[in-house]
Amino acid sequence: MKKLVIVFVSLLLLVSTALAAEDVTVILDYIANTNHTGMYVALDQGYYEEAGLNVKIIEPTEGATATLVAVGKGDFGISYQEDVTMALSSADPLPIKAIAAIIQHNTSGFATYADKNIQSPADFEGKTYAGWGGPGEEAVLKALMTSTGADFSKLNMVISDGSGFSALKDKADIMWFFEGWDNVKCKLADFPINYMEVRQLDERLDYYTPVIITSNNMIEKKPEVVRVFLAATTRGYEYAIAHPEESAALLQKYAPDYDLEMLILSQQFLSARYSEDADRWGEMKDSVWDNYTSFLCEYGVIDKEIPAADCYTNEFLPEASK
Repeated sequence: MKKLVIVFVSLLLLVSTALAAEDVTVILDYIANTNHTGMYVALDQGYYEEAGLNVKIIEPTEGATATLVAVGKGDFGISYQEDVTMALSSADPLPIKAIAAIIQHNTSGFATYADKNIQSPADFEGKTYAGWGGPGEEAVLKALMTSTGADFSKLNMVISDGSGFSALKDKADIMWFFEGWDNVKCKLADFPINYMEVRQLDERLDYYTPVIITSNNMIEKKPEVVRVFLAATTRGYEYAIAHPEESAALLQKYAPDYDLEMLILSQQFLSARYSEDADRWGEMKDSVWDNYTSFLCEYGVIDKEIPAADCYTNEFLPEASK
């Protein structure tokens, strides 16, 4: 009888824990990809569930992720240092803060079709750049072209039609690529490109992209939820760092339209970079935020510098493993 009572009590505890699970919504910045693998690992392997969270990961459908998180449409979101800085420096600042860097270094750059022999921003004059229309794009292109003596006014900027890397042959000359995704696609398609990593062109462009954000309301009213969410997410990214092939296959369960070979190559690239040069996954530094803020101010994207402490916090990250 005593054993039956113990079993019954244990079952009641399990049921009550399940009933008490905190519903959490994460809004991505785009469709699911290898930037997000750690979260899908945490979801699939039950790390969130063990933390008492019922996590739902969704793609953005009605506006910028930073805005959606700020107004409470999501508890957490995937954004970029650029977006956070501009959101905080606007006339009506958004009540958000970055709480983890998904990747330690900026792994993006400019790509051109190899046969066109466009080797650096000095060669961008008279060419067509196809982008997404973000305010930071113009500043970066202007800065890099000016630094090489090129005339930015002679660059034709258009919005990409979404046709991908093949557009570099006949629709555009320059595009902004993410090395762990776009370059992998080019490699698999045997499409030759010249690639210019932005952080090698100007060290201030080595900013955090992407980052996990939350609202000030979550930080103030549900700090423990923020803490356990990041602890479980950290476990997911640590798994992806240690097991790139397995985590790529796991991601494909949630994003079945992707080719597994492409996901594995992308994951191998990013798994080596998630926590590169950092003591722990997710950690951020004032210098990275300050450098990029200074860059945005210099080129008129924002009109005032925002203190790094207003933009991010490391306080909810778990301690580094010993």
